[in-house]
Amino acid sequence: MRIRIDGDASVEEASAIAEALATQAGRDVKVYIGDAEEPAAVEEAELELPLSDDLGPTDREATLREEIDDILRGGPEKYVERLPEQNKLFVRDRLELWFGEDGLRFEDGKFANFDAWHEDAPDSAPDDRLPADGMITGAATFEGRDVHFMANDFSVKAGSMAKRGTEKFLRMQQRALKSGKPVLYLMDSSGGRIDKQTEFFANREGIGKYYYNHSMLSGRVPQVCVLYGPCIAGAAYTPVFADFTIMVRDMSAMAIASPRMVEMVTGEQIDMQDLGGPDMHARESGSADLVADDEEHARELVADLMTYLPDNADEKPPRSDPKPPTRSPEGIDSVVPQEPNRGYDMRDLIERVVDHDSMFELQPEYGKEILTLFARIDGRPVGIIANQPDERAGAIFPDSAEKAAQFAWKCDAFDVPLLYLCDTPGFMAGSQVEKEAILEKGKKMIYATSEATVPKQCVVVRKAYGAGIYAMSGPAYDPDSTIALPSGEIGIMGPEAAINAVYANKLAAVDDPEERAEMEQRLREEYREDIDVKRMASEVVIDEIVPPSELRDELNNRFTFYEGVEKQRPSKKHGTIL
Repeated sequence: MRIRIDGDASVEEASAIAEALATQAGRDVKVYIGDAEEPAAVEEAELELPLSDDLGPTDREATLREEIDDILRGGPEKYVERLPEQNKLFVRDRLELWFGEDGLRFEDGKFANFDAWHEDAPDSAPDDRLPADGMITGAATFEGRDVHFMANDFSVKAGSMAKRGTEKFLRMQQRALKSGKPVLYLMDSSGGRIDKQTEFFANREGIGKYYYNHSMLSGRVPQVCVLYGPCIAGAAYTPVFADFTIMVRDMSAMAIASPRMVEMVTGEQIDMQDLGGPDMHARESGSADLVADDEEHARELVADLMTYLPDNADEKPPRSDPKPPTRSPEGIDSVVPQEPNRGYDMRDLIERVVDHDSMFELQPEYGKEILTLFARIDGRPVGIIANQPDERAGAIFPDSAEKAAQFAWKCDAFDVPLLYLCDTPGFMAGSQVEKEAILEKGKKMIYATSEATVPKQCVVVRKAYGAGIYAMSGPAYDPDSTIALPSGEIGIMGPEAAINAVYANKLAAVDDPEERAEMEQRLREEYREDIDVKRMASEVVIDEIVPPSELRDELNNRFTFYEGVEKQRPSKKHGTIL
């Protein structure tokens, strides 16, 4: 409130007027004397807000609150009571676990299908409860970040999906496209309600649109799915469309058809866990990135995962405070055996390069010959693709090639720099891997490596034989640097294979075993000199040979320098390989 008083008034009079009006009117007051531009006195009202009056909620609001409380009870009581027997939380308790008491920002569609089931509805019965149509959608704060979410209510017809729930799901996805915020799918669904299929199955805005929207969201925002129960048929596509999928042990499963349907179609008798349980998908299909021990563990895994990812493709991954590595980089050279055929665990090298407690491995049980993990170097998130000499000498098999391709593709989508640690004899050979599409899946790995536009560093740790150096982002694949440790070797094949291929006839012609052994040793040493990284560095095939104890600092300097690098790709709609 502004008050202007006579020009002959004093400042003391202006102050008294300001104080009286502020107290009486309950508003801030500024008093001006005469034509002055600045107030002579300013008084702020001292109020306890909001101001009380004789108005309050009516019966209409009370009725609404009762209806909301009823919705929050979930499905028929008998089904809610069975959830603890299945070691799973009621969906509303699950949301509180994920977001806390105050983290749920808002919910959309709480009253979905309300007219069809509530106690005042005609012919309503306890078993007909369909609160929120079994689908909860909205927005929340998760670990300090805004996210969209959906969650099935398993107490409502086993979390099945129908028209109104489908509408809510689609609307949530479409809003995520506009907002550019991550999406959490907390799945616990038996699929679509078959008796209602004409309402939502093949419609333009029906359940099939889920996967169109998944495709539109792919690479735009992170999509993370946690699976809490059996997820069958159409419902099982959300977990596989998500960027990252966590299954919960002894609780979740997913399959294109139920065991009963499988038996009807094929005659095969199989239980749900063998058909599509966490262990199968973690080890065999690769559809599960991680397996959680329980609901709390699932949340912890997602919380860790999200620290490496931006909200969307337009943002940079979040940085953290730098930490020293768990073990000293001084030991790197001792970790890597000089003999190319001796195994070792590549994780022992990685923990000497990356920040303490920052290794977050994905698909650890699938395609074990390659490690795919997020980590940090000096607080910067990086995606690491590393050969694993402890598993089949680090040879690249079809599963591991596909695993690496998908990981590289996701890192590139969300601007996570890539670090390749190469120690491989190359792609595996043999009739079995040919049947398993080694060429087709190896092609995908090479393509994903080629197309990635994020900063890339390639380190030749030890052996880099055959097309392995191609798949691991060697010099021809647009890395920002190719560096090597002194143990490195680059060649078409290893010494043993090369000697056998090139000198087999010459060696066979030597009758004396000792003379033949001496010749083999001499040829092997000559060949190893030919593929040694010092020769490659001499011919500037690689950029630098780095003392192993300096590898962490070298990588940090290079990732920092190339942080804003721009890489151009040919103008085209998209490639045809992935």
